[in-house]
Amino acid sequence: MKKIFTSFEEAVNEIKDGMTLMVGGFGLVGIPENLILALCKKNTKDLTVISNNCGVDDWGLGILLKNNQIKKMISSYVGENKEFERQVLSGELEVQLVPQGTLAEKIRAGGAGIPAFYTPAGVGTPIAEGRETREFNSKEYLLEEALTADFSLIKAWKADKLGNLVYRQTAQNFNPMMAAAGKVTIAEVEEIVEVGELLPNEIHTPGIYVQGLIVGKHEKRVERLTVRA
Repeated sequence: MKKIFTSFEEAVNEIKDGMTLMVGGFGLVGIPENLILALCKKNTKDLTVISNNCGVDDWGLGILLKNNQIKKMISSYVGENKEFERQVLSGELEVQLVPQGTLAEKIRAGGAGIPAFYTPAGVGTPIAEGRETREFNSKEYLLEEALTADFSLIKAWKADKLGNLVYRQTAQNFNPMMAAAGKVTIAEVEEIVEVGELLPNEIHTPGIYVQGLIVGKHEKRVERLTVRA
């Protein structure tokens, strides 16, 4: 059976200053919002965060950014976050922007134990400057190293007590691959069921990748709400 935390503060207690974190989600979809809030209260500093983007100014990873807890972001785009833009332009935040597909593959490779791979994405752009390239079948490819993290904080829909996870719809995004690429993976879920209640064919992340579980209520905010006039 996996450890089931009784508070979000307990769940993030072992995350220390200077660690590297992977945080699941895409925009505000499928983010471990309560784990992020607990990390903000803990005020852990100098974090390197690997995530598709950095939330918005007042929600998701944007909360940690506003609290000056993030030293470096490895992500694919800036998104709707004005504070992200301000910190980058002022030199307060180190940012490594990675093509989105490449970022996904770097994380997947890290979870699979593959140290590096070649990709055509980024060849001939500033991303490739000073980097190793190699030609295969008359086409140039860029070497990309895999990514891993000290902790992966992810969001799933259901878990059983063995840590097997099921994601709902687009919340699958980066969560499954990050679950495999963290040395320690904490899953924030909406429900924990008994072993055997999840059908084997429905499981997205096997429990072998998960070290801890916690149940939380979620606001599931919309990043940009657009309605008819």
